[in-house]
Amino acid sequence: MELLEKFFEKILWNSRLMVLVAVISSLLLSLLLFVVTAVDAGTLLVHIGDYLEATVEVRKTLKIEMVAHTVGAIDGFLLATILLIFSLGLYELFISDIDDAKESDRSSKVLVINSLDDLKSKLAKVILMILVVTFFEVSLSMTFVEALDLVYFAFGILMVSLALYFSSKSSH
Repeated sequence: MELLEKFFEKILWNSRLMVLVAVISSLLLSLLLFVVTAVDAGTLLVHIGDYLEATVEVRKTLKIEMVAHTVGAIDGFLLATILLIFSLGLYELFISDIDDAKESDRSSKVLVINSLDDLKSKLAKVILMILVVTFFEVSLSMTFVEALDLVYFAFGILMVSLALYFSSKSSH
């Protein structure tokens, strides 16, 4: 019976290695998002000439579009960062400590994960930033038809502000 127990415990312990599928997948998705977002940002830079040659009326429209694309790029980089943090956190929690991160002089506290709650709080902060950026991106294309639309928009800004305030309070 003891031999069966040891065998079962060995299988259970080694089953944590299944997390490697999530680690590798998240890391690859992060890399892919970084590349795609960098290409999008590069494309935006290529079109700066269109903005400089445009008339004043066309510039207003182009400016809003360029700001929206820039905010979208920020959103893409933040999402890639979430996947990177998630990948590193899962690896550290289930597989092994990352020795280079611990020994590095410039080791970032963001990338050192000590518990599942630690990983969750770091991810929550980055997700909150994505929501703020997305709110800003959507607000660029809003049109206010009635006064109530402006009230809703102001309420949205209040909610975003409160979320950022309470997020910063919880980290102290």
